[in-house]
Amino acid sequence: MVRILIGLLLATGWPAARAAVPFETAADVYLAAAVRDQIRPSLATMPAHVRQMFASDGSALSPEQLGALDTAAKRSFRIDVFEPSAIAAFAKGLDAASAAKAATFLESDIGRRMVADDVALAALPEATIDQVMDGSLAAPSTPQRDALVERLERAAQSTESTVRVFIGLGEAVAAGTAVGSGLDPAAVGRRAHASGEAGRAELEAKLRVSMRRMLAYGYRDMSDADLKRLLAFLESPAGKRYVEAYDAAMGAGFDAMGRRCGERLGESLRELAMAKADARAIGMPGDAGAAPAAPPAPTGAEPPPTPGLPPTTTPPSQP
Repeated sequence: MVRILIGLLLATGWPAARAAVPFETAADVYLAAAVRDQIRPSLATMPAHVRQMFASDGSALSPEQLGALDTAAKRSFRIDVFEPSAIAAFAKGLDAASAAKAATFLESDIGRRMVADDVALAALPEATIDQVMDGSLAAPSTPQRDALVERLERAAQSTESTVRVFIGLGEAVAAGTAVGSGLDPAAVGRRAHASGEAGRAELEAKLRVSMRRMLAYGYRDMSDADLKRLLAFLESPAGKRYVEAYDAAMGAGFDAMGRRCGERLGESLRELAMAKADARAIGMPGDAGAAPAAPPAPTGAEPPPTPGLPPTTTPPSQP
């Protein structure tokens, strides 16, 4: 499996000199953390979330354009698009010491239990996730446990990671759509970035409680002592480096899928516009609104509430 992942990485053209640890080392940690098993459940939901981005931006798409959007998303939000960029970023963000300590932790009893809980959380139906996030489904707790979960969420940067992925995904889709539809990607990128940054603080404040609820529910079978063992790793120098590298990996992977989606969508919208222009030129019924839709800019809309976005529901230290 590691050799397959290395082949994917090399095929993307990432030079080894850019990595702080060998790709094979990063791939080993990636596999031990079961990132693939956590990402997969979210991919099928992404077409709906990309639609939401356009709707939040006020973009009105025709049925044909919506069809093109769904097709682009289905062909782009794939694990084989995610993994090369994610593991390359992981390799760049880790160092030898943090990679070794992370691997040791993930192979420990508490590390394996954590990964198993993360995978189970990622596989929950969206309806259940919604219940957990809004508090209608909760694990029993105590003030002491609440304090531990709060520390865990802060140390893992769960909320910040979720928002970073959501905003970055919106920017990537916007930039890709600009390229594919012949618009100025720099101007579109600036607009998308400004829109995302304007809503960052509000979105983080809105999601922080939900992220803590997800952590509390996901680790409901762990004791307080177990949570302290998780914190011991997360708050260590190696754990902090791992959290940063994991966050960068998630951002890179979703950015890659978002750019791919945007480029495919832009090309499809341009083809639709050209086809309708040709139809009007020969007197066939046409839709005057066939011009390519403006790329979406991320807004304060809810990010995908799927645990398949690891930062959305689980600490980066537990991919």
